[in-house]
Amino acid sequence: MKTNYLDDLNESQRQAVINTEGAALVIAGAGAGKTRVLTYRIVHLLGKGVPAGKILALTFTNKAAREMKERITRIVSQEIARYLWMGTFHSIFAKILRMEGEKLGYKPNFTIYDSSDSKSLIRSIIKELSLDDNIYKPGVISSRISSAKNNLVTSSMYAADSSMQAYDRSSRMPLLADVYKTYAARCFKANAMDFDDLLLNTNILFRDFPDVLAKYQERFNYVLVDEYQDTNYSQYLIVKKLAAAHKNICVVGDDAQSIYSFRGARIENILEFKNDYADYQLFKLEQNYRSTQTIVNAANTIIANNEGQIEKKVYSMNEIGEKIQVMQAITDSEEGFNVSSDIFDKKLSLQLNWSDFAILYRTNAQSRIFEETLRRKNIPYKIYGGLSFYERKEIKDILAYFRMVINPEDEEALKRSVNYPKRGIGDTTIQKIFELAEALDVTPWSILTEAGKYQEHFNSGTVKKLYLYVDVINNLRLNADTTDAFIKAKEIALGSGIMRELKDGKSPEEVSRYENLEELLNAIKIFTESAETNGEPSILEAYMANVALLTDQDTENEEDRNKVTLMTMHSAKGLEFKHVYIVGMEDTLFPSPMSSGSARELEEERRLFYVAVTRAEKQATFSYALNRYKWGNLERCSPSRFLREIDQEFLTYPQTGGKPFENNNHASPKTVSFREEPHSYGKEERLKKITRPVSTDSTPFIGSDSSLFSEGDSVEHERFGRGIIKSIEGQSPNTTATVEFEKDGSKKLLLRFAKLRKV
Repeated sequence: MKTNYLDDLNESQRQAVINTEGAALVIAGAGAGKTRVLTYRIVHLLGKGVPAGKILALTFTNKAAREMKERITRIVSQEIARYLWMGTFHSIFAKILRMEGEKLGYKPNFTIYDSSDSKSLIRSIIKELSLDDNIYKPGVISSRISSAKNNLVTSSMYAADSSMQAYDRSSRMPLLADVYKTYAARCFKANAMDFDDLLLNTNILFRDFPDVLAKYQERFNYVLVDEYQDTNYSQYLIVKKLAAAHKNICVVGDDAQSIYSFRGARIENILEFKNDYADYQLFKLEQNYRSTQTIVNAANTIIANNEGQIEKKVYSMNEIGEKIQVMQAITDSEEGFNVSSDIFDKKLSLQLNWSDFAILYRTNAQSRIFEETLRRKNIPYKIYGGLSFYERKEIKDILAYFRMVINPEDEEALKRSVNYPKRGIGDTTIQKIFELAEALDVTPWSILTEAGKYQEHFNSGTVKKLYLYVDVINNLRLNADTTDAFIKAKEIALGSGIMRELKDGKSPEEVSRYENLEELLNAIKIFTESAETNGEPSILEAYMANVALLTDQDTENEEDRNKVTLMTMHSAKGLEFKHVYIVGMEDTLFPSPMSSGSARELEEERRLFYVAVTRAEKQATFSYALNRYKWGNLERCSPSRFLREIDQEFLTYPQTGGKPFENNNHASPKTVSFREEPHSYGKEERLKKITRPVSTDSTPFIGSDSSLFSEGDSVEHERFGRGIIKSIEGQSPNTTATVEFEKDGSKKLLLRFAKLRKV
């Protein structure tokens, strides 16, 4: 074991590592090395003789858990590290439920439904209950059920709560409680849990079986939690219960990076830690090792505007770095052009990789413009939050067979696999199977295995087809609990007919699907080799338990690595890039208009901005457009209020001749000056201010035909006066001209809006 690991830490980190007894709150600013502190704290416990099996470490991504375990292994040994209970909340609680779930009526081989499985089941229930799916939308209902579960509200409690019933009636969904009740019953019958059930059922297990709780309280002498600010009420309670016996709990997080309230995260968990553990120790990690001093200082001036926070002074000892560039565009199309051009230029001039760049936006819909402009410049890119590898149809098809092999009572897997590849089992037959199962209160699988008993429902030809499917599944299930996952997966790909189905395809799309199947088998091979090396189970059930809990950050392909990253600011948390572009910095986009009526929500939006800025290592760039298309209409925009909150010494404005926050809209009406606060006016006052004329001269200023301009032309602008066209770029209708004006310097104008007049 490496003995000088403490030499790798600064004094604040060292204190957070060596003070292992009792409750500890480690507030870690962005880039302050929290993962290193968590890792070394575990190493320090192991060095003091604490058995690895007595340590529980909870994270939010498999990637974080894997990185920590790899670091620990390098310092201690694999033989010791393998016994640590380390993983995501969901993976650790799933492990406990597989061992203890029979007390709640579940079999150990239960399936974990992902969000698409849940919505598919909800969609079926809506149809069965003859509800209007335009009112009872599966996505809305799924979110409502998820919120209830994360607040420990079961379906029976939900139905008995008058306030929830009143809310549902006001939302025109008075039967939502029935949908929830049916959904919970169907999951239970299918021996399946969704993600939220893993937390809810762990809470129920610990509540109803004190002996089980005592067993795990005794097992875990030390509990460590990463990203504590992101925990919801359900996670908070489990952690509190597990730490109650020994009270050796260490939580690491940053209240300034609490951005997931829409998922149920409660910032109160970290802010009120001191109330739960009165004798706690507080450690602050304030040195940022990631970013330049300019980026860190700018981020500090952003978050200083929030009232609800734990005070800290984050600083950087890195280079001062360049000022943050604020890019102004006339339209959203020009914004895409500006950002893509800047990336292209920096990549070449600084000899960087495409992967050094990230474009962050508030909403997924904003990606389109940047995708188009990146494509035009042949810049490779990837989108986080798009269709992940495991969401592709061909992958979900083969995974459905894997699930049936492990748990044939899985309704959603049965639906997906029973007639793929085609066996002549139509939708009507499948509907009859499920209706009969519901009427007899049995599983659809039991109907299939005894289809001959139901001659009044299925003719002899249909029975034969159903039995053929049953035989395929039963044959594939043989020795599944002892066979290596890769061998069994290959057997299923062949035995199900999927490999032959995909191999026969000739179109590029079909060839791609076949290649994806090959890639899946490669992934399973890697899994089995890793599991065998670590002394862990390498059977198919273990692989599926791992896959069910993967996140986007866990499924990055090798081919995706040298590409510009496009993602929402929420998705960027935990990542870092040399150059970060934060786009759409307008009050109609960011902060989100939905947060404008709530100080609490506005503070979370500001924390989101803080997170986005602190992803940057070398340089951050902010971008906004003065006009943006909405529902086909070009509407004017005001730059985000967040830009006004940053200390101006950290910003530079190349598009406005170095003048901060000047709102240069080149249409004839003048828009609100950036330094003015549009939100301090009522609607009528704002409209008057936005449209007031620039000049008292009643003679209208008429521009020349934009197609007539050439480089070197002398031109006149209503507002900026005379100038010379230095360059013209782009194609109509997005042609831009760089004009050197006599008084206001160089400006880049979109010709169709600029109203330039030849002199």
